[in-house]
Amino acid sequence: MKRLYIIFIAGVCSLASVFAAKVDTVTTYSAAMRKNIPAIVVTPENYNATKKYPTVYLLHGYSGDYKGWMNINGECIKNMADHKQMIIVSPDGGFSSWYFDHPADRSWQYETYISSELIQWIDSHYSTIQSPKSRGITGLSMGGHGALFLAFRHQDVFGIAGSMSGGVDIRPFPQNWDLPKRLGSYAENPENWEKNTVINLVHLLTPNSLKIIIDCGTGDFFYQVNVNLHNKLLERNISHDFISRPGQHNSDYWSNAVRYQLLFMALNFEK
Repeated sequence: MKRLYIIFIAGVCSLASVFAAKVDTVTTYSAAMRKNIPAIVVTPENYNATKKYPTVYLLHGYSGDYKGWMNINGECIKNMADHKQMIIVSPDGGFSSWYFDHPADRSWQYETYISSELIQWIDSHYSTIQSPKSRGITGLSMGGHGALFLAFRHQDVFGIAGSMSGGVDIRPFPQNWDLPKRLGSYAENPENWEKNTVINLVHLLTPNSLKIIIDCGTGDFFYQVNVNLHNKLLERNISHDFISRPGQHNSDYWSNAVRYQLLFMALNFEK
C-alpha cells in the first residue's frame, strides 16, 4: 500500500502535459498594516465561479517571499490544484515576520493579515468553500511554524494544518532569524517567546479538533523540536501524521514534502 501511495503522488505531480492550472499574482490589502501585500493564487484549469472549491494556504520561510513556492515546485502545486480541484494561495509573509502580530510594531501584524484579512479577500474574490473543514494551511521552516501557530490559534478558520521543517519551538534559537526583532530579546521578554511558540499551544487542541501533518528531515536543525512536538501531541492524545525521513533543511526536501502535504489536505477535504 505504501508503495502505491508514493507512486500515486509522483504520478499526480508529473501531469504537466495533462493539466494547466491558472496562476494569478494578486494584490491584497492589510488594513492592520496599512499596506498592499502580493500573493500568488493557483486555480484549477477548469475553475468555474458556479462551483465552490477548498483552499490551501502555503506559507514561505524566512527570507523568502510569495514567489518562493512556485520556484521550489510550481509544477506539482499547479498539478495538485488541477487534479484535486483546490485553490492554492501563497501569500507574502514578509522577510522575517514569523507570522506573529508584533507586540509593539503595528507594521508587522501578520497573524491578523493571514488569519483574517487575507482569508476575507480570497473568499470575496474566488469561489471558495467558506468552512474550516475546507480550508488548510501549511508551510516550510518559518512558514511551518506560522501554519501551525495560526491553525492552533484559529481553529474556527483552519480545519487542516501542516508543517515542513517547521521551527515549531523557537526558544532554543534566541538569536536567530530576526526573532528578537519580532518578540524582543528572550532574556527581557520571555513571556512573548513562551506564548508565541507552537509547542506551547498544544493545550488549545482537543482530540480530532484539527487535522495535522508534520514533516521534518532527520538531518534538519529543527528535527529535535519537531520530535518534541510529535511526542507532546501523543501525550495529549492529539491525532496527527508525523513524517520523518533522511533530509536536510533545503528546497530538495520541501519539493518532495509539499506533495504529501497537499495530498493530506485533499484527502481530508474529501472526507
